[in-house]
Amino acid sequence: MTFDLVVRNAALPDGRTGQDIACQGGRIAAVAPRLDGAARRTLEAEGRLVSPPFVDCHFHMDATLSLGLPRLNRSGTLLEGIALWGELKPLLTQEAVVERALRYCDLAVSQGLLAIRTHVDVCDDRLLAVDALLEVKKRIAPYIDLQLVAFPQDGYYRSPRAADNLRRALDKGVDVVGGIPHFERTMADGAASLRALCQIAAERGLLVDIHCDETDDPLSRHIETLAYETQRHGMQGRVAGSHLTSMHSMDNYYVSKLIPLIAEAGVHAIANPLINIMLQGRHDTYPKRRGQTRVPELRAAGVNVAFGHDCVMDPWYSLGSGDMLEVASMGLHVGQLSSREAMRWCFDAVTVNAASAMRLEGYGLEPGCNADFVLLQAADPIEAIRLRATRLAVVRRGAVIAETAPRVAALSLPGRPATLDPTDYAPREG
Repeated sequence: MTFDLVVRNAALPDGRTGQDIACQGGRIAAVAPRLDGAARRTLEAEGRLVSPPFVDCHFHMDATLSLGLPRLNRSGTLLEGIALWGELKPLLTQEAVVERALRYCDLAVSQGLLAIRTHVDVCDDRLLAVDALLEVKKRIAPYIDLQLVAFPQDGYYRSPRAADNLRRALDKGVDVVGGIPHFERTMADGAASLRALCQIAAERGLLVDIHCDETDDPLSRHIETLAYETQRHGMQGRVAGSHLTSMHSMDNYYVSKLIPLIAEAGVHAIANPLINIMLQGRHDTYPKRRGQTRVPELRAAGVNVAFGHDCVMDPWYSLGSGDMLEVASMGLHVGQLSSREAMRWCFDAVTVNAASAMRLEGYGLEPGCNADFVLLQAADPIEAIRLRATRLAVVRRGAVIAETAPRVAALSLPGRPATLDPTDYAPREG
């Protein structure tokens, strides 16, 4: 048999080495050592890591690459970012949103990022960003899986027409129901918004992803309501709580009750390490809170925890490059996830865990899965995070869609000329 593509001598994230991966008809046909059969194209992994593609389960593509429009966020706070986005919205054009989003998608592909869940603001009565990103979704479908979340940025109740606009966005084909309960005028309104939003999702059979308790206020406890509503509607596994930063400030006894409720409800937890560490704790002097939710404790309770990028060069965050390994590295550092097992898990947080939160079909490296994967200049997941490993090849449905030359430095030191490959410095266990 002649395969479309065969990758030879790959290391896999689960620790298997010397594996060949054969692709046929857009799917993985076989994974085993030294597979027989010819191929129309062969990639020599030479012992390097092949991973399923990176997944960003929390992003804002309608705002991406808009840094400096119409001005910069001088305070660096979440609230100024929201106010700045409010200034920018009336100035947006559909063409500009599409152009910036497509440029970001090109960057994402080069980084091996082939699935993105993006929140799109529905508080603009024109639904301009919704229409723009629906167009982007159609155009990038051959190479990126894009999910859209109907996100009432200014509050489901606080914004006068948000409730109607959210339903209009869903009618247009937006995939997921979103919300921001902590931005409502009162805690009661926040809880009521969750009840309404989960009811809409249950009626339509949709997924839910809520910006939940993105605040330093330990009394912001909307995740408790979200977990309850998830169970009440039988939506276990279909609901995500994003950010959950108030949990880092909560009383330990309350958290000891809360985390089991989240686990029982099957709610996914999505932390956004780069943005959480940047935006939270802004009112603190010292000690200054880190902002990231309680990742180790949620993991220990069996909650599926994923990491998202959230922002790239927009009103909230002036940095970023679509590199989910940078996200994993920040999550690792902020969460002090320094054991070998925990570092490997951080790689899962931007691959398999994020795919689970998005409920992606055909994701993985087993026979029958979509032939989507990344060849990295690293031997294992820990080394990939440590080095922000070069994406040597990005494969979508069995075709190579992006390639980058290996990162190698030529040294010209007196008496020590050499070629330096960063992977030569990898530690050896045992």
